Amino acid sequence: MLPSPKMTAVQDIHVKSPNKILRFLNSKKVVPYVFVSPFVLSFFIFTFYPTIKAIIMSFQSILPGQVTFIGLRNYSRIFNPTFYKALSNTTIYVIFTVVILVIVPIILAVLLDSKFVKYKVLFRASLFIPALTSTIVAGMVFRLLFGETDSAAANQVLHWLNLESVEWRYKAWSGMLLMVLLCCWRWMGVNILYFLAALQNVPRELYESADIDGASRFQKFRFVTLPFLKPVTIFVSTISVIGGFRMFEESFVYWTGGSPGNIGLTVVGYLYQQGIQQNNMGFGAAIGVILMLIIFVVSFIQLILTGAFKRGDE
Repeated sequence: MLPSPKMTAVQDIHVKSPNKILRFLNSKKVVPYVFVSPFVLSFFIFTFYPTIKAIIMSFQSILPGQVTFIGLRNYSRIFNPTFYKALSNTTIYVIFTVVILVIVPIILAVLLDSKFVKYKVLFRASLFIPALTSTIVAGMVFRLLFGETDSAAANQVLHWLNLESVEWRYKAWSGMLLMVLLCCWRWMGVNILYFLAALQNVPRELYESADIDGASRFQKFRFVTLPFLKPVTIFVSTISVIGGFRMFEESFVYWTGGSPGNIGLTVVGYLYQQGIQQNNMGFGAAIGVILMLIIFVVSFIQLILTGAFKRGDE
């Protein structure tokens, strides 16, 4: 029995429909949007919408079951001595971490990339381990190492140098030192790997030409290595600035209930203190908006000063 024309038409539709869909999805005009769509969706869901929501909340007074618009009242309360203290602590922290996490990794990456270092693969693998460690766990170890008792490891080293013990978490300079040390210990290896990857793109012919011209090691580092490391340097310094202003865990792990004299208070810590602990969500959102503007302005100025917006031929 031969199939009827209607049955043949229905079968053709079922056969051709999937092919049309596949051809549509595989077309050059659609494929880029398919690959980009996960990032776009995640950006709108986890970044754009929360940002807009936080900006709206910053103009509100939020109480359980009661939300009222209060205009700029939250912003007028932000600029107080506690906020200035948190901002100054955060700024000092950013300066120290950016300088250390850019200069030291460049030097160590050049040393690890030299011919004098063996077992390079082992070193590269071990350098990434601190980044996999939880900040809370690492912070607890640091608290034991830099304890206030004479038996703490750091104080024992001071005794060996004929120096007195230090109450590390109760002084301004030592508290800042602890936060910077924890951050640098965790991210130093990652930044070294960034620069090591960039060093692989430096043409070896340039070093050979520099050797023929009689250039010293410092001259080769300055005029050959550093120019090729500039894009990675800008990237590392930018993420270090953003990460420094967003810092919270390094402070929280040392002073869970608040630091004496706010020596370890950061802007994000102040946001957490006001928005979460004191349940003042509108004021906390306003602090977050101000922090977002500070990060944007500082990062923009940094990119301008480093020439990140210039074209390659300029």
